[in-house]
Amino acid sequence: MTKHKILVSPTTFIAEPLSLLSDYEVVRNPFGRVMTSSEVIELGGDCIGIIAGIEILDSTVLNSISLLRCISRCGVGIDNIDLVRAKELGIVVVNTPDAPTQAVAEFTIGLILTGLRHIVEDNAAVHNGQWKQPVGKLLGRQTLGIIGCGRIGSAVAELVKPFGTKLIGCDPVVNRHPTIQLVSLGELLLDADIVSLHLPYTESVHHLVDSQFISRMKRETLLINTSRGGIVDEEALYEAIVSGYLVGACIDVFEEMPYKGSLVRLDNVILTSHIGAYTKETKLEQQTQAVKNLLEVLNG
Repeated sequence: MTKHKILVSPTTFIAEPLSLLSDYEVVRNPFGRVMTSSEVIELGGDCIGIIAGIEILDSTVLNSISLLRCISRCGVGIDNIDLVRAKELGIVVVNTPDAPTQAVAEFTIGLILTGLRHIVEDNAAVHNGQWKQPVGKLLGRQTLGIIGCGRIGSAVAELVKPFGTKLIGCDPVVNRHPTIQLVSLGELLLDADIVSLHLPYTESVHHLVDSQFISRMKRETLLINTSRGGIVDEEALYEAIVSGYLVGACIDVFEEMPYKGSLVRLDNVILTSHIGAYTKETKLEQQTQAVKNLLEVLNG
């Protein structure tokens, strides 16, 4: 009997969760990078399921995979998938919202501490024979503004509580929170020494952080983005940091990845390659959940 096919898009998938797909023929991404739409169509054209990364699964792709019944996103964000067309075609879309929460929250705290204490810049200086001893700031004496108070934003708040940091936040949906003092966006930007973004991406928040948004922030604020790239206007951020208006930024996500833009020229900007959820434990949990979600739909 011919096995149905499953396309596995993420390039670094662990063997253990893949073993759960033994009843299917697994088609792997051979490119070592995010696939283009034409590559997804070519490899997945006769697949009934896709375990998806961040490749674009728009209407053109979905229309071209006639057998497709389920897209299981290995991750949280599903803005790369045309959800309207998927629903029209009867394709079930599922994701793994819980798996990366702790990893991204811990990573966010790491970025905040690194930014406040100038760890990256000083490490580079010592390696280059310089002894600068830059003066940093105490996290416990700062006000942290969390924009997006869902799973990850809440986890960040819990992790930072022992430092004694003042916590404020805003969220378009959440109107009560046990840990975070909820305020308006305007109040948050006026008061926060650190602004950390934890919003899902939608068109309504595209370039939310633009020059006008930045002008409402306190001078010398530290910006953290471990959510989605399109939320920040990267050129506006560059100008704000070059001018000295913002003290710096820590950015893990970008509009286009790999990132090669102007921010790479700034020593007081920490740039990482979308590794917020990249821990061994999270990877295994997330990939296992993505496979189980897919099987639940296909076997349901």
